[in-house]
Amino acid sequence: QVQLVESGGGLVQAGGSLRLSCAASGGTFSSYAMGWFRQAPGKEREPVAAISRNGYWTYYADSVKGRFTIARDNAKNSLNLQMNSLRPEDTAVYYCAAAQRGWTFYSSNSNDYNYWGQGTQVTVSS
Repeated sequence: QVQLVESGGGLVQAGGSLRLSCAASGGTFSSYAMGWFRQAPGKEREPVAAISRNGYWTYYADSVKGRFTIARDNAKNSLNLQMNSLRPEDTAVYYCAAAQRGWTFYSSNSNDYNYWGQGTQVTVSS
């Protein structure tokens, strides 16, 4: 089974950028559809972005469209989330997740994902 480790979180001022990475090991990365989720204090976990195994199909939450970009490199077993124009409301723990599904599958539903990383904190100050 795949293990996922996120990195790249930190403290940034509003309007700034961060790039999150998710390193996968222990499995064939290209076998997994991938997603980013986040959870702010006192709130439920919510989807941020998702990408199919082939990288062609993507999903973005309305709140991040035009600001965040999800990308994967199957050769490097890595998933990235480029976050621009960050806002205080983007503050949360960000998780990457993997779903062993079909080649074009992608999903914003956390129940579809089998494997999760430990999360990385993103804090955006105003």
